[in-house]
Amino acid sequence: MLNSLFGRHPERIKANIEIYTWQTCPFCIRAKLLLWWKGANYQEYKIDGDNAARDKMAERSNGRRTVPQIFINDRHIGGCDDLYALDGKQELDELLAQPAIAT
Repeated sequence: MLNSLFGRHPERIKANIEIYTWQTCPFCIRAKLLLWWKGANYQEYKIDGDNAARDKMAERSNGRRTVPQIFINDRHIGGCDDLYALDGKQELDELLAQPAIAT
């Protein structure tokens, strides 16, 4: 019973998830760990030393230049703390279950 409430459920994940990271950033690692725990696949953009990619990330995230920056179905979620806050409010699973809208 406990396993059905917690842990990996990749079959429930329908969202398109993108995350901008630096390879050795502890907050990036922590955010990816939570997504892994949920069973989510995500598109990772490793922007170490890539100023053009960092500028693109900042443009998408309303000027935020810290990593990670996380997007679910093209909606800016924020960073690691924001991701964990959504999970703490039990809102993350619902976001991850929503399919991406085709454009």
